[in-house]
Amino acid sequence: MIDLATVLLPLAEGGGFEPPGPSVFEYPPLFGGVTKSMLQLALSVVLIAGVTYLMARRAAIVPGRLQYAGEIAYGGVRNSIAREIIGTEHYLKFVPYLFALFMFVAVNNYFGIVPLIQLPTFSRSGYAYGLAILTWLLYNGAGIWKHGLIGYLKHTCIPAGVKGPVLLLIVPLEFLSNILVRPVTLALRLFANMFAGHLLLVLFAVGGEYLIIESPSLVNVFGGVLAWVMFFAVSVLELLVMFLQAYVFTLLTAMYVGGALADEH
Repeated sequence: MIDLATVLLPLAEGGGFEPPGPSVFEYPPLFGGVTKSMLQLALSVVLIAGVTYLMARRAAIVPGRLQYAGEIAYGGVRNSIAREIIGTEHYLKFVPYLFALFMFVAVNNYFGIVPLIQLPTFSRSGYAYGLAILTWLLYNGAGIWKHGLIGYLKHTCIPAGVKGPVLLLIVPLEFLSNILVRPVTLALRLFANMFAGHLLLVLFAVGGEYLIIESPSLVNVFGGVLAWVMFFAVSVLELLVMFLQAYVFTLLTAMYVGGALADEH
């Protein structure tokens, strides 16, 4: 939730507006060691489990609205992501994870625009990296299951058709790229988009309030109104970004799994 009282410093002698920074993401524990973002993660699991149960509870040949919405979401992940990227032989094994992953990321992203919450969970880097580690374990585990440990390392680090001394350069680069860097970039993309989008919304919201309420003048009031217009415009853009980040995270996970299971690198 955007708490204006904590991110907008009131005027004092010689004081002024201080732009919000990363501190706006720091919330004190609600009780014990439980923070707001922890509760959001738990709430998202309950919401996803409850909604998917309601979607499937009265499955019929002619679907109702809720079942139809569920079929679109599940079918999109199953057919457009899992089957198209992983391939028809193995994709069904990974559909449950990919569907749960997409829903989990999407719901936690959209918490950023829910009144009284207004904080995308993955704007906290630890959660994004934790989720990326699960994907890292999945695709490396799938590759080892398919090729064996040594075979998987060869498959991952030695491109097909590459031989000779150039391997001394290629193998470390491929290992670094495919084994070590992938989870970092996967998490960073999600975290950075959620962090930057939320920070921009806070800036427009509190900046507009400061100009209109704390430092009123004709020019400042106009600038404050413009800042609030930008707040609503960026909020609409964030709706798209939140969906795209869930889609991209799921898509890249499927690509990594598909690459690990492929017969040739």
